[in-house]
Amino acid sequence: MQTFKIGRAILAAATALLVSVPAQAQAPNMPPPQVTVETLQAETVPVTYEYPGRIVASREVEVRARVGGILLSREFDEGSRVKKGDLLFTIDPATYQAQVALAKAQVAQAEAQLSQARRSEERARALTRRGASSQSTLDDAVSARELAEAQVEAAEAQLRTANLSLDYATVEAPAGGITSLEQVPEGSLLSTGDLLTKISQIDPVYANFSAADTEAASIREMVEGGALDGASSAEDLQVEIVFGDGQTYGETGRIDFTSTSIDTQTGTILSRATMPNPAARLLPGQFVRLRLKGLVARDAIVIPAEALMQGPQGVFVYTVDEKNVAAVVPIEIERQIPDGYLVKSGLKAGERLITKGVVKVRPGAPVNPVTNGSDGDETAGAPAKETAQR
Repeated sequence: MQTFKIGRAILAAATALLVSVPAQAQAPNMPPPQVTVETLQAETVPVTYEYPGRIVASREVEVRARVGGILLSREFDEGSRVKKGDLLFTIDPATYQAQVALAKAQVAQAEAQLSQARRSEERARALTRRGASSQSTLDDAVSARELAEAQVEAAEAQLRTANLSLDYATVEAPAGGITSLEQVPEGSLLSTGDLLTKISQIDPVYANFSAADTEAASIREMVEGGALDGASSAEDLQVEIVFGDGQTYGETGRIDFTSTSIDTQTGTILSRATMPNPAARLLPGQFVRLRLKGLVARDAIVIPAEALMQGPQGVFVYTVDEKNVAAVVPIEIERQIPDGYLVKSGLKAGERLITKGVVKVRPGAPVNPVTNGSDGDETAGAPAKETAQR
């Protein structure tokens, strides 16, 4: 038993000694691993943001019956484009034509009564001047004339109302756009307020999208910091539409609305872009991706994806000093871009970054750096997704 304990102690001591040996001494006969390095340069990088969005009509109008009656005819093809003022429906006008005729007769009757009242007033005035009639008789004649004038005005108002009802029997498009299906078939009895169809204005259209509050704040900071040339507001960003098959819509739009409050359930801010739609390629309800363009990051450091390593302490990369010794550098990533990753902090221009062969590198160990395009075998190890930082 005592011999076994002594053996364990010797083994532990030997293990500790091996661990304490510097990386350079672990394999004295092994040459430094060859790695590909890139000298970092500060550059101006376009920055884009993409969000899922949904197309909605810029204006949707409900066409409703303003008078009741039998729906005689539909004057448009469902789903067709109409212009403001186009005839859509015809409601049986017979009742309203009769009301107009009645109102005209009432106006004529009121005007005749007014003429009679005026003549009676004139006679009463003449008799009063000659002393052949009392003042009260004249007052009665004046009141009768005023009452007749009021009756004429009431009859004329009734005629205008009847004419309006007759006009409403022909339903015209209140706005231009694309019609929906008819909601009531021809021959149906309508009531005032019944929905007949809808008109959607789709040139332009709106594209609604939501951005995380932190990302919206980042965009605002970039704009305020001068990252958008010739602009001072996020509304000046260019908006592109990307379809589900990856194709890009040919027209660009602008942001015309951003909510001033954050959705408490999702933590996002609603925004809206206005998009030209002359060929009607964008349809209400369509799901798309919106790409915000126009921002640039100045003096930015961009690194390729294969240079990134993930350790227990977070994301890091390897750099090479002037003695060709590798060092671990923890970094912060701002965001991913098409060419790699935009670095927020941890690296600066002029440093040499190991981009290939990172799996062969040990912190503090020498390496054999080569650059892209240089002679020699450039064996590049695939980037490890999870590598313990040693």
